[in-house]
Amino acid sequence: MCGVIGYVGPGASPSFFLNALRRLEYRGYDSAGIAMLTPEGVAIERAEGKLSQLERKLERLPSSAK
Repeated sequence: MCGVIGYVGPGASPSFFLNALRRLEYRGYDSAGIAMLTPEGVAIERAEGKLSQLERKLERLPSSAK
């Protein structure tokens, strides 16, 4: 199944989206990802598997990208 979360406004961070995606995790994931608008453009991070795979990938990003 597919679950999509969207947000437009100030103050969103990867942790905001991860918390929202956790609410949909019962559906099962084959992949998860987020896209955010940054001063440099659109930042996209995606990982195959469970949401925890995406969390680990985001933890490795430099703090300026979070």
